[in-house]
Amino acid sequence: MSTPIRLSVLDQSPVIYGHSARDAIAATVDLAQLTDSLGYTRYWCAEHHGLRGVSNPAPEVMIARVASATKHLRVGSGGVMLPYYSPFKLAEQFRLLEALFPNRIDLGVGRAPGGDMRTAAAVAMGDYNRGDIFPQQVQELIWHLTGTLPSDHPAYGVLLQPEIDTKPELWVLGSSDFGGALAARLGIRFAFAHFINPHVGHIVTQQYRTDFEPNYDARPYSAAAVFVIAADTEAEARRYEAAVDLRRLQMALGANGPIPTVEQGEAHVYTERDQAIVMRERPRSIIGTPESVAEQMLALKDRFVADELIVLTVAPSYKARLRSYELLAEAFALPSPASATSSAPSA
Repeated sequence: MSTPIRLSVLDQSPVIYGHSARDAIAATVDLAQLTDSLGYTRYWCAEHHGLRGVSNPAPEVMIARVASATKHLRVGSGGVMLPYYSPFKLAEQFRLLEALFPNRIDLGVGRAPGGDMRTAAAVAMGDYNRGDIFPQQVQELIWHLTGTLPSDHPAYGVLLQPEIDTKPELWVLGSSDFGGALAARLGIRFAFAHFINPHVGHIVTQQYRTDFEPNYDARPYSAAAVFVIAADTEAEARRYEAAVDLRRLQMALGANGPIPTVEQGEAHVYTERDQAIVMRERPRSIIGTPESVAEQMLALKDRFVADELIVLTVAPSYKARLRSYELLAEAFALPSPASATSSAPSA
């Protein structure tokens, strides 16, 4: 199969049962280097707190590590949970990353807590705003990154460092119509989390493109973030799906543990209620052979009118995760990094 498409990576740095957080972080670097060589467009690091199944609470730190270990990928946050932070400080952090890795840095922001509300209060020192001022924070982020802060703003005239002549790509991440509408109104890129909400993303994204007002960006650009596992055989895919089913069940029931293995997924005995939860959650995933997965991904891309697909793969082993990204690169005949128009040299 050879269909022109941009594929990117969303990485939650998953901690698989039997492995440590250090293993998960090392696996992130391994995956980044592999996808850098395979022709993927960008590599996003997600922010989570208080969860034993993922291990990256600081995407700005991981971005620096991944960007230094790769040559071609754009590297960024997917995303930073903006309600925790000062837009000024975030602009400084990502300007510094942009200075270190010119034309390779993405700043994706979201309003979710990336954990439970008790953890959110701990991260924010009890002052978590639950996203109430998220639109204003994104607007201020734009002003800081473009040097257009209004003269009546309290930070007007404060030097934002480092002073550079490029800026990161700015994205709003969302799983509802709120994020799409905000991105359209503020004129920035938008990524819809199909892996969280598989039902309305195409409507939200098409509306974003219709309502887009040029500002930070001159034209709309959208992506769909999808959960995908590609396997060499159908039998292997079903084994991986068993592990994913168990993970989704655990999440639905509030269990806080590492990512299950294939053996754990196959050994679990499901109640009738468990089965109902599993079937409810399955539309969030695309799992199968490269041919079947690629066909479903293309259909989703067309439905979303998306410019690219961002692939999240939380597999029951790190080897299976690497292999999945290899199979997708082969299925879509991704161009080599040297010939990809989206590539840029590192600093």
